Amino acid sequence: MSLNVCTSEFFLKSYEIATALENRSHKVRYSDSVENGSIIFSLSGVAFLLMDTKECLMSTEEIFLAKIEKFINIHQNSFLVLSAALHGPEERKLMFRIQQRFLGCNLRILPVHNTVNAINLMCTIAKTTSKPYIDSVCYRMITAKAYIIEQSPVWKTLQKIKLSSDSVNPN
Repeated sequence: MSLNVCTSEFFLKSYEIATALENRSHKVRYSDSVENGSIIFSLSGVAFLLMDTKECLMSTEEIFLAKIEKFINIHQNSFLVLSAALHGPEERKLMFRIQQRFLGCNLRILPVHNTVNAINLMCTIAKTTSKPYIDSVCYRMITAKAYIIEQSPVWKTLQKIKLSSDSVNPN
């Protein structure tokens, strides 16, 4: 599946995300108008902000929180991808502070360990939120629901005893 990806030039060149996306047959387009560290899958409308937990921990909280806030104000369907080789106590505290600050917002946090992990998550989310996939998933869910109802022993028992609103009537 080919997705059109809009991304910021600085971050992706330094972290080789663009190369990994291109290896998966995605078209990568660079834009100066996109926030550094952002990846936007235009066909699905999903936006990702990639941040390194070490950099967040070394900078002031106001700086990275302002960047996240600006990002979620621009993008409705937004994900924060926090990268760390190991998500230890400090990294979990950072995620907790971010979750507390943006509670009730449209931000979802994805902890990742490396570039491959990040690319796999982003591509999976972008693919499953694109229009053809959503339609297919909805159809499958409706089909599964119908199958479960048809094959359910409880449903069959209710049909056998012909339980309806009339049989509940005490008169």
